[in-house]
Amino acid sequence: MAKKVTKIGVLTSGGDSPGMNAAIRAVVRTGNYYGLEVFGIMRGYSGIIDNDIVPMHSRSVANIIQRGGTILKTARCKEFFTPEGRQKAYNNLKKLGIDGLVIIGGDGSFRGADIFSREFDIPCIGLPGTIDKDIAGTDFTIGFDTAVNTAVEAIDKIRDTADAHDRLFIIEVMGRDAGYIALHSGIATGAEHILIPERKTDIEELVASLQEKERRKKLVNMVVVAEGDEFGGANEVAKVVKERLPTTDTRVCILGHIQRGGSPTCLDRLIASRMGYAAVESLLEGRHNVMVGILNNRMHYTLLERAVKSKQKISEEWIKIVKILAS
Repeated sequence: MAKKVTKIGVLTSGGDSPGMNAAIRAVVRTGNYYGLEVFGIMRGYSGIIDNDIVPMHSRSVANIIQRGGTILKTARCKEFFTPEGRQKAYNNLKKLGIDGLVIIGGDGSFRGADIFSREFDIPCIGLPGTIDKDIAGTDFTIGFDTAVNTAVEAIDKIRDTADAHDRLFIIEVMGRDAGYIALHSGIATGAEHILIPERKTDIEELVASLQEKERRKKLVNMVVVAEGDEFGGANEVAKVVKERLPTTDTRVCILGHIQRGGSPTCLDRLIASRMGYAAVESLLEGRHNVMVGILNNRMHYTLLERAVKSKQKISEEWIKIVKILAS
């Protein structure tokens, strides 16, 4: 029988994503509701090692649900991936009596949680907080919807100026290993081409298509590129296009970290709240070392070890949709 959890810690780790604050708020208030002591851990796993841990109450999370970023700060901690670092972290948690953790982050954060939990029998619950939507076991990750809407708004504005000047714009969005932001924002803005890491970039096919569009006097074209595209991102794609189509007015726009910030959308606030609530419920019910996700609008639980090994795959149907709608 799993031991009863009485004190829990919550932290945000890895890259920030809009909605993290909503998740923190849900964890704190749900924990308080059930009579648990809740502690906020600053700067991810670094905060456990440095003992930068503060008690949190209902008022600690007032007026944060609409804020981007994370009030607990976030960082990547190499020391936590050493046995000595994890031992130091465990000693600090033990002194405070913390016997459960909620980790809001991506697969790297979950990998650390899985190792830590196995070594020291600290139950951990993971919440998928990443704009990339690259974690299997959930239809949504916290922050993805906001990031996509930010990209869509920016690309819509770029199309206005592209149309005014008859330009080809090559727009780079975030997504080092996953092309979901490029895919969704590209389809939503009517991009003529979408280049993603999951699919081999055929630069000859792209150039031939742009030449055909130029022949048909279609002078306004948008190419959305994920930063992790195998060809090297927007600048590398643009270099080839400019060489092959010297008469085309080609411009590059890299959206960058604007996609990570900003007030979370309603969807991100809702899923973060549901996941935060479910994380505390899971600890109380003895469901440990899982990632909380949402599949088909129902809570879904994936073992942390499986969550870090699996990636959310882009279906061939999406690829076909892109090809047909851009023709």
